[in-house]
Amino acid sequence: MTGRLNAYWICRVMLGVLLSAPVGSVCWAADAWVTYEGFGGPGQGKRIVLVSGDEEYRSEEALPQLAKILAVRHGFHCTVLFAVNPQSGLIDPIRRDNIPGLEKLGTADLLILFTRFRELPDSQMKHIADYVASGRPIIGMRTATHAFKLSPPSRYAEWDWRSKTWSGGFGRQILGETWINHHGKHGQQSTRGLLVGSMRQHPILRGLQDGDIWGPTDVYAVRLPLPGDSRPLVVGQVLEGMRPDDAAVEGKQNHPMMPVAWIKTYAGKSGGQGRVFTTTMGASQDLQSEGLRQLLVNACYWAVGLEQKIPPESNVDLVGSYHPTPFGFGKFKHGVRPADHALKPQDTQPAD
Repeated sequence: MTGRLNAYWICRVMLGVLLSAPVGSVCWAADAWVTYEGFGGPGQGKRIVLVSGDEEYRSEEALPQLAKILAVRHGFHCTVLFAVNPQSGLIDPIRRDNIPGLEKLGTADLLILFTRFRELPDSQMKHIADYVASGRPIIGMRTATHAFKLSPPSRYAEWDWRSKTWSGGFGRQILGETWINHHGKHGQQSTRGLLVGSMRQHPILRGLQDGDIWGPTDVYAVRLPLPGDSRPLVVGQVLEGMRPDDAAVEGKQNHPMMPVAWIKTYAGKSGGQGRVFTTTMGASQDLQSEGLRQLLVNACYWAVGLEQKIPPESNVDLVGSYHPTPFGFGKFKHGVRPADHALKPQDTQPAD
């Protein structure tokens, strides 16, 4: 009898929590992901799955903030997935072989991928492969160019960033580039974004000017020209230091400048042409740049075919408290669960 009464009161308490929670904030503590229901805005009805999992650039902090902006300010339904330790249920970016919830890609309208050298089992990779085969849109951030580190007997070994059979693997074939090297000096030279002149009227660049985009992460090298129908939107000016007003480096590092954001398409197995936006920026600290947030939000609209609805003065204000951890190996916050990223009542302002 005592056990039944305890169970009864537990259920009453859980029901009370759910009924008192604001729309968009519900997140079961047992879930290995976090979901934000869309508020008002042009993105209503579109579902975005954001997949984090890297050891260095704090994708586990960047993607929840980006998802909150997309949901609260623009109406998109967003689900963020994490690298999770299956024993503890804690977010663990060092754990390369487990990202629960990838089956949610089955109903997604957009995949935002920010992983690094993941070694996922075939059962999880299949959901990503099925999504790509469908030809739906993809956004890749920072280390997504080298998203996977896979070898036989994995069925998806050709997705490996070093692949020779599928040159450059997923990164080069789908996103437009794989890992090459650091072009700027890592941790010493930051990045200022300059718009490509011939692309200034592209909807992804709406509301942006030279210098609006800045990040403390360095410019990545890419092979020029980018493959296929890739078109650079933003190039990265290497700066002398780690402040947005630092001078540009003189010499060959900026001649030519490397693309840090571009668009392309890829062919799904159904024959459709999926839209792709890739940026080699996007670390959690980079998202403190309003210009970079604008670029990413605009890219989401474009990717799902809503480019005509990109607001000329889009609201990309941060949602809630955001104090990103500096990038670096071994610096992630320990003891964090996916549910800890749920919206708080004070975060849930309506869209402008």
